[in-house]
Amino acid sequence: MNILFVCSRNQWRSPTAETLYKNHQNHQVRSAGTSSSARIKVTAKLIQWADLIFVMEKRHKQRLLERFSVEIEDRQIIVLDIPDHYLFMDPELIDILQQSVSPYLKGAGE
Repeated sequence: MNILFVCSRNQWRSPTAETLYKNHQNHQVRSAGTSSSARIKVTAKLIQWADLIFVMEKRHKQRLLERFSVEIEDRQIIVLDIPDHYLFMDPELIDILQQSVSPYLKGAGE
């Protein structure tokens, strides 16, 4: 399974999620941002690659729907409701991500 994590600038939240889940044998993980200043920007190609997309906030889902309506059609998008209050690999962010994401990966061999 290919999993994409999305936040605004691909600086703290989505790279933390990517780091947490990247070494699992049953899925591939990438991260990107919706902002024009994102370290890695979300593209149609990334959307098409992903089987499952986790966004940190509702506004990220809305931006994906606005920019990639065709590509997003058959994709499951999960809103994690994680505000932009954390730095990369913040222990509290790691706990929140693990609690929020892991239930969705149980059927994917986590």
